[in-house]
Amino acid sequence: MNRKHIVCFGDSNTHGYCGDPADFDGAPQPGGAMRYSEASRWPRLLQKALGEEYLIIEEGLNGRTTVFEDPYRRGWDGASYIQPCLMSHKPVELLILMLGTNDAKEWYGATAERICAGMEYLVCRAQNTPCWTERGPNILVVAPPPIAEGYESTESFAEFGPASREKTLALARLYEKSAGRLGCAFFNAGPVTEVNRVDCVHITRRGCRGLAAALEEIIPGLCS
Repeated sequence: MNRKHIVCFGDSNTHGYCGDPADFDGAPQPGGAMRYSEASRWPRLLQKALGEEYLIIEEGLNGRTTVFEDPYRRGWDGASYIQPCLMSHKPVELLILMLGTNDAKEWYGATAERICAGMEYLVCRAQNTPCWTERGPNILVVAPPPIAEGYESTESFAEFGPASREKTLALARLYEKSAGRLGCAFFNAGPVTEVNRVDCVHITRRGCRGLAAALEEIIPGLCS
């Protein structure tokens, strides 16, 4: 059986990073990092829901941006890896792009509009990668859940700064407009996910379930 390859390309919220120790269900990892188990990560839940007709491919990386390069972690930007990633998983039926949260960190100095421009650049690179099935480029742009209220009192604030929440709140409107112009599907993850109240950035296990359930409803229509 030729399964439909769906690449989930994102950051720590696609990787399955757990920001609340009380919500952790995975095994200990080097350095104390916490990653949800396969029973809880949203791409794995999506695989279970959609069944064997699909192959859900996890391509989440903690700290990944759209195009902004972290001076301490070279290659963590999506633009550096999107094309080889897609080529390694061809033929690709659908690409799910959920990025933008890390772009809101203060040291990048990016406005919401510049973050959206980074997403547009990724979409264009993906569309021009010879990895697709006969139907051609098929991309779902997902606006990530915004940073939650109260992050100013968490350790996250040291990285993100005072304007970051407002930037992430603006992404859904900007991404939706861009997706329509670029011929992509769009989904807003904010209303269906839950962000923990420890770091106010990462989604909970409940949030993973909500996102997987929502995507389960729309993906068959995008891949028919």
